[in-house]
This record gives sequence, C-alpha cells and structure tokens, in this order.
Amino acid sequence: MKVAIVGASGAVGQEFLRILAERNFPIDELVLFGSQRSAGTKYTFRGKEYEVKLLQHNDDFKGVDIAFTSAGAGTSKEYAADITKYGAVMIDNSSAFRMDEDVPLVVPECNAADALTRPRGIIANPNCTTIMMVVVLQPLEQLSHIKRIRVSSYQSASGAGAAAMAELEQQYKQIVNGEPVTVKKFPHQLAYNVIPQIDVFQPNGYTKEEMKMYNETRKIMHTDAKCSATCVRVSSLRSHSESVWIETEKPISVEEAQKAIAAAPGCTLVDDPANLVYPMPLETAGKDDVFVGRVRKDLADDNGLTLWLSGDQIRKGAALNAVQIAEYLIKVGNVK
Repeated sequence: MKVAIVGASGAVGQEFLRILAERNFPIDELVLFGSQRSAGTKYTFRGKEYEVKLLQHNDDFKGVDIAFTSAGAGTSKEYAADITKYGAVMIDNSSAFRMDEDVPLVVPECNAADALTRPRGIIANPNCTTIMMVVVLQPLEQLSHIKRIRVSSYQSASGAGAAAMAELEQQYKQIVNGEPVTVKKFPHQLAYNVIPQIDVFQPNGYTKEEMKMYNETRKIMHTDAKCSATCVRVSSLRSHSESVWIETEKPISVEEAQKAIAAAPGCTLVDDPANLVYPMPLETAGKDDVFVGRVRKDLADDNGLTLWLSGDQIRKGAALNAVQIAEYLIKVGNVK
C-alpha cells in the first residue's frame, strides 16, 4: 500500500501522520508533498525519516494507492488530475469538490457505501462542523426522520489552522504584556472575544460555513432536512462544540435519544448534568469520538430535542474521518 499526504506540514497533515501511526494503517511506502515553503522539511513516521517533496505537475503519484490531500481548495482543484491520473484514490479535505454530483461526500458512520462510487477517483471529506453533527444525528434519524435542524457552533481557533492557533496564543500573551494585539488570521481579535462569522458572507446573509452545514448535511444523510446554522469562532484553542435543535416527525424521548447515541459508532454519551458532567473542548481535544451531553426535550417544539456536542476538529472533523474512509475502502477491497 503506497500512501501520499499532500499538505504534510499543515495542522491536518501532521494529524494524518499521527493517526496513521496510531491506527497501524497498512503502509508499505509513504510519500509527503508540500508547497515551495515546506518542501525539504523532514518528518519521522514509524521510526523512519521522510522528506517533503515539492508538489508538481508530473508523474509523482504513479503507483500511489491512496492520497490524503489537505492543502486548500485551490491546490486540490489544480492537482486533482495529476493525483488521480494513475488510479490513486484522492480523499480530499478541502471544499473543492464537496457538492459536485460525481464526487461522494462521506462520513463513514452515515454513508460509507457512497465512497464505492467515485467516477473521478475523488472522495470529499466534509466540513468539520458538519461531520461532527451528522455522526450524532444519524442514530436519531433511525428513530424518527429529522425534518429540521437548527445549530449554533462554537468553533475553536484550530478550525483556521496551525497559524491561527499560534495567533490566539500570541494575542493572550500580548494582552498580558500590554502590547498591541496581532490580528491577521481572524476578522477581529479572538482572545477574550467571540466572532459571529466563519468564512465569508453570502447574499442571503449566511456565511459560507453556515451554508456548508445546510448543503452537506442533506448530501451526506440523503435527507430533505433543512439546517439553519449560526457559526461562531470562540477562543478555545482546539475542539469545536455545537448546540443542536432538531424537529422529528414523531416525538423521541430523552431516554431513547440517549440510548441511541450511546450505542452509535463514533459517539460517546457524557450526560450527567446533576453532577456537572457534559462535554467540553478541554476534555474532547485529542479524542476520536464526538461527545454528546445535555440531551433534553425542546420546550418550543413537542417533536423537538436539544443537545450539546463537542469534538476534535482536527481529528474527527478532518484527518480521522479521511483515514476512516480509507480503512473502509481497504476493508471491502475497493482500492486499486
């Protein structure tokens, strides 16, 4: 099995290396690719040192079985033909192909089989907030069809990359030292603040991030459910959280929902509010599952439920989900 990672020096690229090692992913040969800036950088994987190669329009992907790409939508679009030319499966972590009809958008706990039909050799990894939400909604959908979803996200600095995480830490230090605050990676200062904007605003008043949650949820879950989102950047360093309201066709009791979530793959129920036990970013960072708590009836809707979830954006929200897609393809013998 020959595996490539495109964008190896980024936050998600580095997480790919950790997760592939942790999960003992079957790799006989590993190739790392990056930009002009990161080419030549060396990383150790399973005791062996690898040097990042410059991504170019050439035949470097000949013989590659699976390519994990996380270098931005522009790079994915530019190099997709080179990556897939010789039959490699491209599992792309950018927004480049997510809504293309001939590219499956996959969360293995929800729609793993969609990955088997990929006419362009590309499988898209969904947006991080969408991934975590649908993992939790899928077991509830099996109890009763979800008609409407309303969600407010609380997204950490990690969602904007490694440099953004560093900027948040830098801002706190600057504030403590009475220095001018550096603001480059966010629209405003994030330290001691929340910013009700992630990505750019669209003509309908929603941001691109919010529209991703609307469109991607429908594609992944094969549903007509409508999702109204407000996505907010908060000053936690890593791990996103979401407050989710759903309306189902038939009422679902709190106990039914808790039981379904607790039994669902990729979910961990952490729900004991009497003892102040519920998921928080400090505790979910670095973990694989999406953690769920505060499950309760919606006081504004007889067929409604409300819940809180938290999960690691870089792991399940990005690198882990992509690796799980690859593991599924290997399990069913669907890699070239």
